[in-house]
Amino acid sequence: MKKNRSGGSHSWKKDLRLLPGYLILTLWVVFTFVLIGWVFAASFATTREIFKGEALSFPSGLHFENYVKAWTSQNVSVFFANSLAYASISSILLILICAPAAYVLSRFKFFLNHPIQSGFVAAMGVPMVMIILPLFGIVTQMQLLKQDVTVRLLMIVLYVGINVPYTTIFLLAFFSNLSSTYEEAAAIDGCPPMRIFWKIMLPLAQPGIVTVSIFNFINIWNEYFMSLIFANNDRVKPVAVGLYSMIDSMKYTGDWAGMFAAVIIVFLPTFIIYLFLSEKIIAGITAGGIKG
Repeated sequence: MKKNRSGGSHSWKKDLRLLPGYLILTLWVVFTFVLIGWVFAASFATTREIFKGEALSFPSGLHFENYVKAWTSQNVSVFFANSLAYASISSILLILICAPAAYVLSRFKFFLNHPIQSGFVAAMGVPMVMIILPLFGIVTQMQLLKQDVTVRLLMIVLYVGINVPYTTIFLLAFFSNLSSTYEEAAAIDGCPPMRIFWKIMLPLAQPGIVTVSIFNFINIWNEYFMSLIFANNDRVKPVAVGLYSMIDSMKYTGDWAGMFAAVIIVFLPTFIIYLFLSEKIIAGITAGGIKG
């Protein structure tokens, strides 16, 4: 045993027990870094260089035109704009709907409180494949897939509805761990409950709101199955389905360099979010576990 600076004991046996986990994590990070690095390098190469195994050496220089071609001729700009609209609008609506609901469920006790919470938890376990066919039948009967505007609105409504249980449960746990001292002080001053929520409790819940919004944005951005069913033309497809269409068309065009450029374009938003907001994500998760 060896004393550390804080006066406690440092166990080398504990470090040795954690060593296999560190090794696995290191191998996974290296593998991911090499894979993403190769795709990034291939996006600046030519298709011939990729098949010759020369994507990392750049014998003919960097081909920035791959990104221009992917953005314009491969409809990546349309897919990108669709996903950005779907993810942004849905994430905002989810907070506006779920934050008040989570606050009420965490602070007010009424007859249906527990059944509602149990219903949200149960809804999180329902597989998508079980509800997609009934939804598609209802949507086709209502003839909502004929116009691009109705399809876009439908996609936002579906994204919001499917993510309501998870968002509500996440924020419910966060609100439950916030101290009620501020509410009591505001109530003594005559502040109504609705104003207490918007002026006091919602700002206090900012770490949890930011965290769940990031998760929702990334989940909606990467969603594929539902988009494949309901986004029935290139004008309304998000990036996941649009990228699959590009991969499927490679057997006719053979523009693999352009495809890798499109992959990087699609990957960048989530990567930037993780890169700059990782601390907020961790803070939001850990703060929800601390009793106020």
